[in-house]
Amino acid sequence: MRIKDKEVFNYHSKGRPGKLEIHPTKPLTTQLDLGLAYTPGVASVCKLIEEDKSNSYLYTAKANLVAVLSNGTAVLGLGNIGASASKPVMEGKAVLFKKFGDVDVFDIEVDEKDPDKLIDIVKSLEPTFGGINLEDIKAPECFYIEEKLTEMMSIPVFHDDQHGTAIVTGAGLLNALSLSGKSIEDIKVTASGAGAAGLSCLKLWEKLGVRHENITVCDSSGVIYKERQKHVNKYKEYFAINTNRRTLEDAMEGADVFLGVSKGNIVTKKMVRSMTGNPIIFALSNPTPEISYEAAKEANPDAIMGTGRSDYPNQINNLLVFPFIFRGALDVRATAINIQMQKAATYALARLAKSPVTSEVIKAYNDKNLSFSRDYIIPKPFDHRLLGYVAPAVAEAAVNSGVAGIKSFHIGKYKEQLKERTNVSYSFMRNIFARAKEDLQRILFTEADSDEILLAMDILMTQNLAKPVLIGNKKELIKTSGDKNIEIDWDFVEVIDPEEFPFMDDYAEKLYEKRRRKGMTISKAKDYVQHRRNYLAAMALDQDYVDAVVTGQLYAYSTAVKPFLKIFQDGSFEHSAVAGIYIMIAKDHLYILADTTININPDEATLANIATHAAAFAKKVVGIDPVIAMLSFSNFGENENLYTQKVRKATEIIHSVAPELIVDGEIQANVALDADIISKLYPFSKLNGHRPNILIFPDLDSANIAYKMLYKIGGAIPIGPILTGLPKSVHVLERTSSVDNIVNMAAIAAVDAQNKKK
Repeated sequence: MRIKDKEVFNYHSKGRPGKLEIHPTKPLTTQLDLGLAYTPGVASVCKLIEEDKSNSYLYTAKANLVAVLSNGTAVLGLGNIGASASKPVMEGKAVLFKKFGDVDVFDIEVDEKDPDKLIDIVKSLEPTFGGINLEDIKAPECFYIEEKLTEMMSIPVFHDDQHGTAIVTGAGLLNALSLSGKSIEDIKVTASGAGAAGLSCLKLWEKLGVRHENITVCDSSGVIYKERQKHVNKYKEYFAINTNRRTLEDAMEGADVFLGVSKGNIVTKKMVRSMTGNPIIFALSNPTPEISYEAAKEANPDAIMGTGRSDYPNQINNLLVFPFIFRGALDVRATAINIQMQKAATYALARLAKSPVTSEVIKAYNDKNLSFSRDYIIPKPFDHRLLGYVAPAVAEAAVNSGVAGIKSFHIGKYKEQLKERTNVSYSFMRNIFARAKEDLQRILFTEADSDEILLAMDILMTQNLAKPVLIGNKKELIKTSGDKNIEIDWDFVEVIDPEEFPFMDDYAEKLYEKRRRKGMTISKAKDYVQHRRNYLAAMALDQDYVDAVVTGQLYAYSTAVKPFLKIFQDGSFEHSAVAGIYIMIAKDHLYILADTTININPDEATLANIATHAAAFAKKVVGIDPVIAMLSFSNFGENENLYTQKVRKATEIIHSVAPELIVDGEIQANVALDADIISKLYPFSKLNGHRPNILIFPDLDSANIAYKMLYKIGGAIPIGPILTGLPKSVHVLERTSSVDNIVNMAAIAAVDAQNKKK
């Protein structure tokens, strides 16, 4: 994927600079709240912790808080760039912890290169954190720092550059050996690179069964052999062997496994051919591997190859490890991340790669051939099952090895708890994007003169989500985008120019035929198609020139939507088949709210239609089983009046026309979303035992107000508005939608169009 500097700079600087902020987890709205959160109430908690430090796990954020800490001496491939320059990377690591493992993080950049002083600083942070993730600290100091901190601290300390890479390669090694039919005790390993990652990989591989005497390590000076041991540090010295081999080329002859964590293009095809049959090659230098995937396969088609790159099979990615190993360690209050926990994570990754690949993963990578094989020996980073595989294995290993701080642990209950930590928004849009890429749709955007639309075109092109079509003059659009420094591949984006488009007369005639009994004349039809973008867009959609339309960026909602209602639904703005919905993504749940944009005061039949269309959208596009709450200010007949009767009758209609749906009402919002209240007071309800994911409101006022309050006050992420009930995929944006929302809507429009074609 091509990423431009300006996109990176904009991403990091727009709105609140950086990638992190802090949100309170308790209410702070009344004087009582303040008294509980701070003085005088907090003093009681302080005393409890003074009496027993372990109480900090019960009464503070310590139990779920990790420090991502660096001194900036070995940052990515940038080297010793300093603590300040490392901060964007540490923030990035922090958001990955949160997104994938629901682990809270403070990133800490320490301007200190002296190892002992850095150790003292980190040790002093122990009261704050449940764990320490050391990051981007150069070797060999990183070994010493981690060793000393592990000895001194009673919370887990984990250097991801060492152990994360080791665990992923360990899993890959185990699975590669099972495919090649080789025994781990017999294989000969050659490594290029004797830094943090390389030596840690080899140490873990030894624990998995590789024999020490079968490992040959090379650094920049060649093979590390006994006569050199006085000239290398003690960590390299551990791998010094008696051998006559001196070069990497010498060392690779007869090797079963090559591990590269050094620099690109140092391994030749000749070296690969000198290895044994079915060689295993982990060439992890990034972005240029020690040998390219193509060259290795050309040298030996039977080679099992892994790299650090995402565009080739078997990516060695630490994201497979660190969020989940800390999740498991924190949840059992581990005092360390020991070798038993690292091995457990390794075996868990290996097992997951051998399990059948889910449809979600196949869609995310657009690869129907994903299954355990030479090109799939480790799981993909976007496999949502990683949390459920790795974290329980780590937690159980901590308990069994005696480093857990909790008194009781039930693996089954723990796995259920982990399911509740899935990040809904990330998973949802990832799935939508993957499905959009499967079958690219032609999406027409009517407002080509909007900066946000042009920026969205660039993203759609870069991520290959759709085939964009714009209305306008191509020369003017090229000039406008150039003047605003918006890079667009105009060979990729089609432009419909009304002055030159060959189907204008045909579209005008078709529009006239549709609307001639509604006051439309042929001259008016020609004028509308020529000068009103949404009429041209609607006719292009009607005639299947495009697959979907996204509009509304520069128009009032009612103005933007009317042409589509007139052409596809005979003109009624308040038509019973059409509704507007919003997807609202809260911290851990996704909700569909309707009708948020179209029907002002729907009758019971319209309300039932809104609900059934929302259910169909939820199942076909969102990919969830619909559970519908028909909302009111009353619960099941408590208040008898026209308003509550409407909702009740709408519910009865749905029960009769779609008995398979889980739907009930009338019901208050707080009751619908509280399983305890329903089970105690309304056990007869169809919602008992089911959490609603579709909320149907009795009128436009309540729905529109609710989604905007959820967004502005509740912090939920809105995606929409989305039109349901039309035979074609049409979606009308709110004016001044963000670029992100335009891209999201385009992807949803694409998936919607795919389904409507079926």
